[in-house]
Amino acid sequence: MEVYHRPYDPLRPQVCMDETTKQLVGEVLAPLPPSPGHPERFDTHYVRNGVTNLFMLFEPLTGRRHVPVTQRHTRTDWAQLMKQLVEVHYPKAEKIVLVCDNLNTHEKASLYEAFAPEEAKRLADKLELHYTPKHGSWLNVAECELSILSRQCLDRRLADVATLQREVTAWTEDRNNSPQPLDWRFTIEKARIKMRRLYPSILT
Repeated sequence: MEVYHRPYDPLRPQVCMDETTKQLVGEVLAPLPPSPGHPERFDTHYVRNGVTNLFMLFEPLTGRRHVPVTQRHTRTDWAQLMKQLVEVHYPKAEKIVLVCDNLNTHEKASLYEAFAPEEAKRLADKLELHYTPKHGSWLNVAECELSILSRQCLDRRLADVATLQREVTAWTEDRNNSPQPLDWRFTIEKARIKMRRLYPSILT
């Protein structure tokens, strides 16, 4: 909770990360085009084209996001995402403050599985990890961004990775054209009330 109340610091950017999957679905028959009084109509039959993964990287204090699409979400995929985060998105950062859930792939050990020890340590030293508590993943605002992405972009049949990537890129660029910093109103005091069982009791 304390992380979200830190002031903006370009040398220590705050980034929230989450991920989701998307079932790729192709059409068996071409949809009927829209006509007066009727929307575009789709046949109930479809073909499954596999499942792909989407990572959400969202910086709440600037309102900007990046959404890489990958085939899987293994330790190596997460490690490659962290390399991209350090080298492409925040190359001038001294430390990246990363908020994510405590999935077992989201740990610095994944870097050592994907890279040589020297490279893994270089990347690990750039990351300050903060995990959301168990049953508290909703505290990760990247989850909120994924919900918006799902409603605005993913709630239809997308046949292949290329189409998915094109649509996600268009959505991301549109959102980033007028970024709005997150107005986080869930204070530490409110957290201690709502999540009191997660805080230790202090006896006086």
